[in-house]
Amino acid sequence: MTNLDTHAATADTVIPVPEAAPGTAGPPCAYARLRAEQPVVKAQLPNGETAWLLSRYQDVRAAFADPRLVRPLLSAWPPTEDAEAPPPCLPTFLEMTGEHHERVRRAVLPLFGRGRLEFMRPRIRAMAEELIDAMVAASPGRTADLVAAYVEPLPLRVLCETVGLPHEDRDRYLPHTLTLLGAAGLTMEQVLEALYALQDYASALITRKEREREQEQEQGQEGDGDDYIRLLLAESRRPGGGLTRDDVVSFVVTMLMAGYKTNMQHTGNALLALLTHPEQLRKLRDEPSRIGNAVDELLRYVPLMNAINILVAQEDFTLHGRHIRAGDAVVPVPASANHDPEAFTDPDRLDLTRTPNPHVAFGHGPHACTGAHLTRLQLATVIEVLLERLPDIELAEPAGTLPWDESTPLRAPARLPVRW
Repeated sequence: MTNLDTHAATADTVIPVPEAAPGTAGPPCAYARLRAEQPVVKAQLPNGETAWLLSRYQDVRAAFADPRLVRPLLSAWPPTEDAEAPPPCLPTFLEMTGEHHERVRRAVLPLFGRGRLEFMRPRIRAMAEELIDAMVAASPGRTADLVAAYVEPLPLRVLCETVGLPHEDRDRYLPHTLTLLGAAGLTMEQVLEALYALQDYASALITRKEREREQEQEQGQEGDGDDYIRLLLAESRRPGGGLTRDDVVSFVVTMLMAGYKTNMQHTGNALLALLTHPEQLRKLRDEPSRIGNAVDELLRYVPLMNAINILVAQEDFTLHGRHIRAGDAVVPVPASANHDPEAFTDPDRLDLTRTPNPHVAFGHGPHACTGAHLTRLQLATVIEVLLERLPDIELAEPAGTLPWDESTPLRAPARLPVRW
């Protein structure tokens, strides 16, 4: 826990970004003090840059929707005056702005709508059931590591199945994806190297998909398939379609960055939260119709991220008496906002029946996470299948002894030993 007592609450204060206590996912407990005393405070990021941290719910929610705050290109922030610097990479969906963002979002949103996801629901369930069956078959002692057997493989399989990524290529794209998740502590050269590598992979994959389509047409086979890459390529070929080929490349890179490790770590944390609240877990098992409320509470209670949403001010403005200048970085922190007692009653208590639950785990405004419904569906399926197949599941070791993966701002248990 960051000790804020050593930092005087003055206009010149620069604090380190609060960190979650070892062996926890967060949110960092220092945010409670910040919400009360320094809701807008300058902090030093891991890469040495400074940014304004926003910790209160109302400020975080407003910042995501504020047109004065724009997400910069990951490949161009912090800005450099180096004339020989390589050109920025293609923008991911989170970095697109204006008409470009609106046009692409209109084309992509239908893929993540409830109707489309109902089509995906049985396929995601089948993958979850297959993994649980394999775990049980390989565990004659009725104990297993839930992370290795279930939590880690499922998000990647779902990503591959929906997007159209070859699972066999994972050793090519995952290392670069994992590198970028630690981008706050990387040099610009490291960021660019990983982004260029992902772009090159995505472009080559799209070329492969285009050739496959041509071959299918030559053989008299119709249709563009049903994975997202093929569907978006079909949209890019349609006269007046809202996408370009580069937009499809950006889509693949965005899904790799947002759709795998974050989901994997949040799922592990969500299951740990359930397993350490056995009474609530039993109620959910006995009343599975509550799964929707439970998923949203887990998204609120367990942070999807701690402090990695960098926005840049386009003009000067004042917030809580602090003067934010054009060019300043601003970091709204959903992990803190979702535990703000001004927005949530008893926010540090897990309540799977909490409603309403207006959390900002997926951001807010024009750049709210496009894949929110898919993330909810995946987490709901993970829990439903687990409780149906292993209704008596429980931790096999004390929670306080579990090893943790702390390689990214979202920390997660590296192992979840369970018995049933």
